[in-house]
Amino acid sequence: MSGVLKIEIVESEATLLQLLSQQKTAKTQQRVQVLYWLKTKQANSVEHLAVMLGKHSTTISRWLSKYRQGGIKALLTIKSSPGRTPSIPPEILARLKEELSDPERFSSYGEIQTWLETVHNLKVSYKVVHDTVRYRLKAKLKVPRPVNIKQKAGAVDNFKKAHRTARAVLILKDTPSDKDTAAPSGRAPQAHKVSSAYRTEQEN
Repeated sequence: MSGVLKIEIVESEATLLQLLSQQKTAKTQQRVQVLYWLKTKQANSVEHLAVMLGKHSTTISRWLSKYRQGGIKALLTIKSSPGRTPSIPPEILARLKEELSDPERFSSYGEIQTWLETVHNLKVSYKVVHDTVRYRLKAKLKVPRPVNIKQKAGAVDNFKKAHRTARAVLILKDTPSDKDTAAPSGRAPQAHKVSSAYRTEQEN
């Protein structure tokens, strides 16, 4: 049968099952799973294994090649990739840190983007700038307080005048009628005092 694998799995079924339960990552567990399927004859070709595991056949072939060369230890050794190169070089990062020591220097991350591109010829994304400044350099930008552009000049004065007028109206509404305010002889009617209060409110 074309494509049938010729490989000897030296570990026993029990050992492979134990190894499967000991794996802490999906990458190593899948590699042991391939050996277990071959050992128990549930699969006998690279293509069959690839379909069962949902991997490309070249990946399965590479794993089996590592097993042939170095056994189970080589198969389960996964090299870690080197860290990603920082988007902002250290020397420019140091200069940016100096600039950020002045809280008035930048008011937005977009300004920092422009500064990097103009001064250092370095074009980076907004996310890189934000994450670098906010989390790596632990700096906070001093963003100016937003101003309501719809507020018209003199709006506060108009509000105060309206407030005084409203108070005067309330005073007049609460004023008793002439019949109710009839005062004993020799005393001025209460309405005269209310009118004076109203004029005082208007004058202020």
